Amino acid sequence: KVGYEPLPPTLGRNIFGRQVYQLPGLFAYAKHIVKVDGRAGLFKGLTPRLCSGAIGTIVHGKVLQLGPSKKEPVSSLEQVLKETSREMVARSAATLITHPFHVITLRCMVQFIGRETKYSGTLSAFTTIYREEGILGFFAGLIPRLLGDILSLWLCNMLAYLINTYALENGGCRARRGLRARGFEGAFCPSQVSTMAEMKSYSQAVTGFFASMLTYPFVLVSNLMAINNCGLAGGLLPYAPTYSSWLDCWSQLHKEGNMSRGNSLFFRKVPTGKRYVWE
Repeated sequence: KVGYEPLPPTLGRNIFGRQVYQLPGLFAYAKHIVKVDGRAGLFKGLTPRLCSGAIGTIVHGKVLQLGPSKKEPVSSLEQVLKETSREMVARSAATLITHPFHVITLRCMVQFIGRETKYSGTLSAFTTIYREEGILGFFAGLIPRLLGDILSLWLCNMLAYLINTYALENGGCRARRGLRARGFEGAFCPSQVSTMAEMKSYSQAVTGFFASMLTYPFVLVSNLMAINNCGLAGGLLPYAPTYSSWLDCWSQLHKEGNMSRGNSLFFRKVPTGKRYVWE
């Protein structure tokens, strides 16, 4: 995501059989990291990442418990809006509390580029960031991350609601009316109800994937801002310019055509006009 490509592209074929230059994928880079740093290199940043996950889960659950425990009888759409709003507050609180760990995780991993050891431990990393950047250093890249999470959540839930309400439920109602018209009053069996529930769960997964694709640029900008001008080689030229704000970062990535950089682990084609740095 930071534009660092230690391995050159290779000539391969896409799914249509055309020859294209492809960047190395997940397994190629895993082998490269093991070759340079050993297997321990694959787990850089793991400790702050685990801390972030554990604390985020606790905060998320505690915030959800603050809401009303009784569910009032409301319309389906109103229920979705209320539940999404509660989830948004809970996720935002968890993201806000755990973002310092997210920043440290990224910087620990990005040290691989310049072979630095500046962020060697979680506690020492907190001291380093506070000494060099102050409190604001712990929240570098927070705004685009929050915006991406919120947009992704609302897109996912509203798209799932529209699909479940106007595609699945209406389709089921038309099927039941058709069966009743033919004299099969009790033909809509429990297995069909179970199938409908399964389809609704699948729609949630599909809309979640679609929403994450649309909001990926926010993830990219947030990660770049978290390491921007922090004293590591990965946050400086030639790998990344110094951005004045996350909007400046967004604007430059958009001009370069790099808004989707790093969004795929495999089949990473080298598009025309995009800029990467190879060793």
